[in-house]
Amino acid sequence: METGELTIIGRVVSASNATLVCEATGTGDDGETSTVRCVYKPVRGEVPLWDFPDGTLAGREIASYEVSDSLGWNVIPTTILRDGPFGPGMVQRWIDTPDRDGERGRTLDLVDICRPDLVPTGWIPVMQAYDGDGEEVSLIHADDPRLQRMAVLDVLINNADRKGGHALEGMDGYVYGVDHGICLHSQNKLRTVLWGWAGTAIDDAAMSDVVAFVESFTTVVEPRLRGHITDEEIESLLGRARALVANPVMPEPQSSRPIPWPAF
Repeated sequence: METGELTIIGRVVSASNATLVCEATGTGDDGETSTVRCVYKPVRGEVPLWDFPDGTLAGREIASYEVSDSLGWNVIPTTILRDGPFGPGMVQRWIDTPDRDGERGRTLDLVDICRPDLVPTGWIPVMQAYDGDGEEVSLIHADDPRLQRMAVLDVLINNADRKGGHALEGMDGYVYGVDHGICLHSQNKLRTVLWGWAGTAIDDAAMSDVVAFVESFTTVVEPRLRGHITDEEIESLLGRARALVANPVMPEPQSSRPIPWPAF
């Protein structure tokens, strides 16, 4: 993925920025050719955002991955900055997902909607709304520790756009988060569908990783973030991590728009 030739095989047409599906092909030391599927988002295809004026969306995606990796959490797929067919951009490992009704053995996604009276055991209702036909529905997400770890990461990186479709259950059993182009702002912009744990304590294992993250920030984490986000945003990240250490509780919604739109 880092050095192989990128061949475009498709495009995610629903994305607001240029999002291309590629195959990276290279030859190993043993002479064998291998191919890795990945997502390529060239910087030149980004739509400027007035509220995220600094740097690039690609840089924020890479910085978010570096935070996840520094924590030792396999939440964000491997993400790098490299040249491609349309110039420099973010390249991220593609995540294959199982068939919802077949291989996974259940009918609901990790984040989904259902009738308010049909919320199943193991899912947490987040809000109630009306669908396009005027029927009442509940936005729900799984009470899953893999998804909860993603929610903690979102607090740290100040994710302004955690949609339901950005949480993927991979074939390998891990839960991955994708699309982190509008994260790590210095001002509070947390918008997420994962509010089900608001006000609850964060588990000790996750907090142990956050403590280590804070302790190694200057020597290990900060150098990995330089050049991708601003110095102010780096300091704000450290401030959010320290705040979680001081009060290891998932925050409550603090804005009039706590959920991204659309939610999926």
